[in-house]
Amino acid sequence: MKIIIINGPNLNLLGKREPEIYGAHSFDDYFESLQHMYSTIDFSYFQSNIEGEIIDKLHEVGFNYDGIILNAAAYTHTSVGIGDAVKGIETPVVEVHISNVHAREEFRHQSFIAANAKGVIVGFGLKSYELAVQSFLEL
Repeated sequence: MKIIIINGPNLNLLGKREPEIYGAHSFDDYFESLQHMYSTIDFSYFQSNIEGEIIDKLHEVGFNYDGIILNAAAYTHTSVGIGDAVKGIETPVVEVHISNVHAREEFRHQSFIAANAKGVIVGFGLKSYELAVQSFLEL
């Protein structure tokens, strides 16, 4: 099984940025532990702060992976383009958020991705990614 995790803007700062919201661990460290937990899965990881690069990556992998875990971060609430890219590909996408976006600012309550995603997981910290992996294993 091939799964890619695509992270959007500012998630490269995990472990440094607002640890009270996002935790104290870097994503690289978490990704390594995820690979060990699910050693039979071929994981890839991509992070970009640039909307077009995220769209390009979705187009690139959206027809030949078994699953995409997408945390588009702030682009979730602003990018019609990323939402359209998810709609245009065949690989199922699970939208993930580390924080509970519904307990935060009003503008974070809208997602341009959710309507075309297999599902949405929010508010479980980095464990949200693991829950997304499990959703692909339980198909």
